[in-house]
Amino acid sequence: MIRRVLDTAAVLVLLPLAVPLALVTAGIVALGLGRPILFRQHRAGRRGSVFLLWKFRTMTPPRSPDRALADDAVRTPAAGRWLRRLRLDELPQLFNVLKGDMALIGPRPLLPSTVAGMGFAGTTRALVRPGLTGWSQVNGNTLLSDAEKLKLDLWYVRNRSPMVDIEIIVRTLGVVALGERRGSLVTEGGHAGNRRRRG
Repeated sequence: MIRRVLDTAAVLVLLPLAVPLALVTAGIVALGLGRPILFRQHRAGRRGSVFLLWKFRTMTPPRSPDRALADDAVRTPAAGRWLRRLRLDELPQLFNVLKGDMALIGPRPLLPSTVAGMGFAGTTRALVRPGLTGWSQVNGNTLLSDAEKLKLDLWYVRNRSPMVDIEIIVRTLGVVALGERRGSLVTEGGHAGNRRRRG
């Protein structure tokens, strides 16, 4: 409950800055990718719940006009890559946080089928709300394998604390400023920079 109150308060504080950024981002999407401006998809939430996630669109349709299936890299123009790089595509998810579907910090929201396919690990991962940013997101994100991401997500679920959350926030700012870098992962503990294994 305390985390939920803090998340709500933080989003309300951020809204005066987020709304103008969202309007600019919507304009970039409209000019660079066309309509629709928003992408929506059902994702897995806390304890198996399913919610509708909103993002600014960063990719073109999966099929070209001749109906050929296009590669993801081809479907992501420069504008989309920069929106992802700066995390601006995720601004609409602030409303998911306000609704209680998501938290500011937590594992990345995934498709329900993906989480279900993880078995018991997916059930454990879903003990907390998915987040805008999280431990795997600041330790490499797209540079990591699915197994590495899951290991880091599970570490966070078992070891989350105010200090870990603060570290994630600081690292998120670093990712936005410098780009993604693969973290110095501790194979068993999942916590870089702490010699004493936790959890």
